[in-house]
Amino acid sequence: MSDEHWVQTLRLPWTIDSVPAARTALVESLGSGGLPEELVGEAETVASELVTNAILHGKPLYDNTVRLHWRVRGDRVEIEVTDGGGVTAPAARRPSVWAQGGRGLRIVRSVAHEWGVNEEDDRVTVWAALGGPSRRRV
Repeated sequence: MSDEHWVQTLRLPWTIDSVPAARTALVESLGSGGLPEELVGEAETVASELVTNAILHGKPLYDNTVRLHWRVRGDRVEIEVTDGGGVTAPAARRPSVWAQGGRGLRIVRSVAHEWGVNEEDDRVTVWAALGGPSRRRV
């Protein structure tokens, strides 16, 4: 297990075109940290789903952005995506069989060690811990 620690935050424009930029930045950061390839791939999937979900179902932050934040502690990665909230709270819902979308948080739930939602004032943060429990419980 690595004992390296680092944190990175990106503010991305409130557009679906920010999803590939988010994935690229995260993968480059985690890949340069020597983390296992499988963990980097899982983090890429989770970040992509969380940013997409925020942009499709939330509202932008005050500066018309969405915030992607990640923290590495050893071989654990915690990812947070913050937006300006939405009409409903983020939840892993069961989509209809023929629905083209609506599976993002179910994917996150299946990949992450744990995940959750924090609602504060005019912000909603959806977080996921990969590779082990989050700092919220350690």
